[in-house]
Amino acid sequence: MAHLSARADAAYQNDYHHKLRGRLWDALNGTEYDDRHDGGEPPGFSYSNPFPPHDMEAGDDRKLLVASPDEELLANVAADLLEEPELNIGEMPFHVDDVSSLEPDVGEPGTRGTIETGTGLLVRIPPWRCEEYGIDHPGGDTAVFWRPEHSMAPLRNQLEDNLDKKHDRFAHDHLPGPSDVDGDLFDGYELIKTFAVPVTVTEGQEMTYVLSKWEFSYTVRDDHHRRHLNLALDCGLGERNSLGLGFVNITDKTPPSESELEGRDAFA
Repeated sequence: MAHLSARADAAYQNDYHHKLRGRLWDALNGTEYDDRHDGGEPPGFSYSNPFPPHDMEAGDDRKLLVASPDEELLANVAADLLEEPELNIGEMPFHVDDVSSLEPDVGEPGTRGTIETGTGLLVRIPPWRCEEYGIDHPGGDTAVFWRPEHSMAPLRNQLEDNLDKKHDRFAHDHLPGPSDVDGDLFDGYELIKTFAVPVTVTEGQEMTYVLSKWEFSYTVRDDHHRRHLNLALDCGLGERNSLGLGFVNITDKTPPSESELEGRDAFA
């Protein structure tokens, strides 16, 4: 976690993605991770927006979270932010006051909890799967943004397929991935909202993405499920994590012993 302070009064910019991505890749420039830039594969890290997301006055505190399954990658980012503490995200000027380490974990088997999308989730349905889901496709090679009217099946499947790719790249090859085990990633899916936002994909190229924000509930089934959920915390869910999309946080967690007590109380 980077602890920031605003260096001047500034309006909050919701289109922070491209500028913040550039700063983080600059921090990885010259390291072994530099070749992941523009590689077309999951980058192996995700990050939050500067939060809380409100207009600011000089001296106001903000925070920024960067997550990855690779501790060395995070160490490189942290060292660069401390060495070059001036952090300008578009028209939002910050100073990095400190960097601290966090170790989020969904918990041991039996733990119940809630994971919330801290930033918009991008889920696109490829054209060759639209007929399978009963989705009208406009033609061509363009993917369709997930919307509530498309039902939950395509969203669940696309999230799992995407996390499979991250598992193949960043987890141990001999261990099963999300699609290799029985059971869904999440017990419940509560949609908070869908919204459209303009995102600068590359310099000079802006696209409007349809994103969604969610609250996912989970019960850790076993150690494999725990790994998969923690991988989502580290790498993000859905697509374009290198743009800061799909960053997720644990917002509630109940250990197994307390979960069992709550269950017994419900039937008392």
